[in-house]
Amino acid sequence: MKSRKILSIVQMNDSHAYFDLHQELFWQGDHAEYRPAGGYARIATLVKQIRAESQGRTLFCDCGDTIHGTYPALDTQGQALVPILNSLGLDAMTAHWEFAYGPKVFKQRVAELHYPMLANNVYDKETKKLVYQPYVVKEIGGLRVGLVGIASNIVDKAMPPSYSEGISFTLGRDELPLIVDMLRAQEKVDLVILVSHLGFPQEMKLLSEVHGVDICLSGHTHNRLYQPVLNGKTIVMQSGCHGSFLGRLDLEVEGGQIVDYRHRLIEVEAAIQPDPIVDDLVRQALAPYKHDLSEVVGETATALNRGTTLEATMDNFLLQALLESTGAQLAFSNGWRYGAPIVPGKVTLNDLYNIIPMNPPVSTVELTGEEIKAMLEENLERTFSCDPYLQMGGYVKRCLGLNVYFKIENPPGQRIQKLFAGNEEVHPSRYYPAAFVTPQGVPPKYGRNRENRSERMIDAMRKYLAAHHPIHAELRGTFVAV
Repeated sequence: MKSRKILSIVQMNDSHAYFDLHQELFWQGDHAEYRPAGGYARIATLVKQIRAESQGRTLFCDCGDTIHGTYPALDTQGQALVPILNSLGLDAMTAHWEFAYGPKVFKQRVAELHYPMLANNVYDKETKKLVYQPYVVKEIGGLRVGLVGIASNIVDKAMPPSYSEGISFTLGRDELPLIVDMLRAQEKVDLVILVSHLGFPQEMKLLSEVHGVDICLSGHTHNRLYQPVLNGKTIVMQSGCHGSFLGRLDLEVEGGQIVDYRHRLIEVEAAIQPDPIVDDLVRQALAPYKHDLSEVVGETATALNRGTTLEATMDNFLLQALLESTGAQLAFSNGWRYGAPIVPGKVTLNDLYNIIPMNPPVSTVELTGEEIKAMLEENLERTFSCDPYLQMGGYVKRCLGLNVYFKIENPPGQRIQKLFAGNEEVHPSRYYPAAFVTPQGVPPKYGRNRENRSERMIDAMRKYLAAHHPIHAELRGTFVAV
């Protein structure tokens, strides 16, 4: 009988450039609680402990959404993260929001990292060749492990065009079986691990269609899987967001088969002693911004978070500021998932950049009632489609000034039952003045008289905070599932 081999896999996903401790949301009974968590120096401490316990037989993978999401990351186009990430000793990563700097800049960041960016589904439009290597083989503890990457496939479908300039994205589904077969037959790997940023529903469908993957490290949808999910023989794990959690999977492998495993979702607690080397790198990265970002710009009476699918207090604050800035009747923004919570009390400039790090211009447009309904139906399908491959958004589009009564389970284009602007039903041919941010808020195909104003969103939120002491942004029942 062959001897059993041990391997520990550590997963980080969707850390969104949260360098240090930040507030995190935890559901407790019928309410949300908040406590500090995260930070790359605490992550480094945990990974060192795991490496020591497994005697170095450890794989550490990152599923992406890593070098975008906070002001220091955006101001340096992700470069502030590079020394920190290199110090963590990662083995591989894939990507999503990393493309927001443009493919050329992201390629520069990849060249600076000490580990490979993997994606079997990102192609150069001119050459039709893969932009990144699709897989890498690692030898750890007597095991040959094939790591395959799939980047988010929505970058050229639902995000601003500059993110995918010169490149195109597939689902990665058609490419995967050939790679798995090659890893098994030619590379003679013991394990195939998928490092993915498609999102949990998409990955579950993919794994039902493509066999031969032993472990799927899932990203994008911010799921906290306290227990791994089995899809056939594939073990699937996902580990929250904002670097507030790490996933740990300890395997026993015999004859190329997983014979036993243990999983833990590890909270990156504030009490963890930060690794001194990484802590110093974090301090250096944040030092140029510390003074400006710590400025107190207002106060909130409402806990602001993005932890809810249909509507969120954080976005209600953003939309209230949009309405006040423009005098519009309606306001829209994208259903972003990222953004650390802001607890009741003082609000800093750093908090505002965490809400919307791109700081886009405030925009206005006139939309017909028919367009509003079509836009919302499209968004609901992208959020709740019964075909996971057609789910392309984050949460439901954020709105103010509307009330939408809808059936989640209905087919595409047939979900909205009633749609109101204020107390009146939305009239199909009437034009409604609307404010929004980014093309994801109101896609370019909708509306007339579209304008980007000179004011940017951070300034609009600052003005709103200055005029309201404290702000209130409770849930309003904008979207009601009936």
